Amino acid sequence: MGKARMLGLATDLYQLTMAAAYLSRGKTARATFELFVRKLPEQRSYLIAAGLEQALGYVRDLSFSEEETAYLRGLPIFSKVDGGFFDYLRDFRFSGEIEAVPEGRAVFAGEPLVRVTAPLIEAQIVETFLLATINFQTLIATKATRVVEAGQGRAIIEFGARRCHSFGAALYAARAAFIGGCVGTSNVEAGFQFGIPVFGTAAHSFTLAFEQEIDAFRAFYEVFPEQTTLLLDTYDTIRAAHLATEFGSGLRGVRIDSGDLGGLAREVREILDRAGMTGTKIMASSDLNEYKIDELVRSGAPIDLFGVGTDLSTSRDVPALGGVYKLVEIMTDGQAVPKMKLSREKLTYPRRKQVWRRIGDDGRYCGDTIGLADEREIPGEPLLQQVMVEGRIVPGLPTLQEVQAVAREEMERLPLELKSLHNPASYPAIYPVSYSARLEEERRKLQHELEE
Repeated sequence: MGKARMLGLATDLYQLTMAAAYLSRGKTARATFELFVRKLPEQRSYLIAAGLEQALGYVRDLSFSEEETAYLRGLPIFSKVDGGFFDYLRDFRFSGEIEAVPEGRAVFAGEPLVRVTAPLIEAQIVETFLLATINFQTLIATKATRVVEAGQGRAIIEFGARRCHSFGAALYAARAAFIGGCVGTSNVEAGFQFGIPVFGTAAHSFTLAFEQEIDAFRAFYEVFPEQTTLLLDTYDTIRAAHLATEFGSGLRGVRIDSGDLGGLAREVREILDRAGMTGTKIMASSDLNEYKIDELVRSGAPIDLFGVGTDLSTSRDVPALGGVYKLVEIMTDGQAVPKMKLSREKLTYPRRKQVWRRIGDDGRYCGDTIGLADEREIPGEPLLQQVMVEGRIVPGLPTLQEVQAVAREEMERLPLELKSLHNPASYPAIYPVSYSARLEEERRKLQHELEE
């Protein structure tokens, strides 16, 4: 993992105001926070964890420069803050531990994806970046698995850079989409940074720049003789398909970006096959999502791969994931004191937790149990693993390609009903997640004490 360039001020103001107030009262004891999703979004029956590598890089490198501390000192809200706080920030380094569900694993509502244990101020300051990173990449990786599943083995390429909310978002959307099963991206920077295969054809403007459509095709083919995919729908898709036959079986592919994709693909396939171009692939794009792809595949449209942009890279149907980061335990007088919220509809469970996952006789996951981290009698595989110790990342984090393989295996192990796009009787399907008896007892006991 390369050294990340992260700013100390990449956080919300209240993280720093809390930090100053904590320090003024000497509240520097170790505390544990957990990051989880309270409730799955509509039309989602599972999530695929993503973003951990970037989150860890931020935590490892987090520091405050002289310029940043001077900026904070100049803010009116910090005008009365003791200078010791700014000295603290200048020397700031994260020194704690992090356990997390590995990237690519399936997770469900209520399950901690990340558990941070560190001196209270350190654990507090990292909240904003952790949430922004894990929420976004998990959202897009999950969306990608739905699109990939709909393709039923046909390749999916992430095409969304121009429609993302910023190029920074586009970069990490490409990474998350690859985790979710896309074969590559159009985003060259993502290819460079993450080693993701990059794909591209040509825009309509390239064809329009030439007097004749065939001249544009010839120009592109001459420069990229073994890699050319011709865009057919600038003028007339069928006429362009006939023009494409000039290049014979050496033409890698054609792309259709508008109109009746299924009907046009059938006509184009016939034209190419009659010309002996049975190996030339047909690619479809044009505001695709999992439902449109599912319909095309079910109809038997001879489309070999799909380019998916806006709907994938922004998760347009579910554009945000409501992950939260909550204090669950703090050391007081040498004892770990449990903490929980009692707010209606936002009640949390106290104590450090672990998630155990069971596999049924059919090889698919059949249920999870959330329990106290030190419980040993709960059956199943524990999901959270140590990924950072004393501020240092544990060696041996998987490569992005390995994470993609993990996500692919997870999709194979999920119950079939969780992956269905159309199950009106019980959609979205509910995966069984329970709390251990000990954890429930801890919750009841603490709730009773707090309500007295």
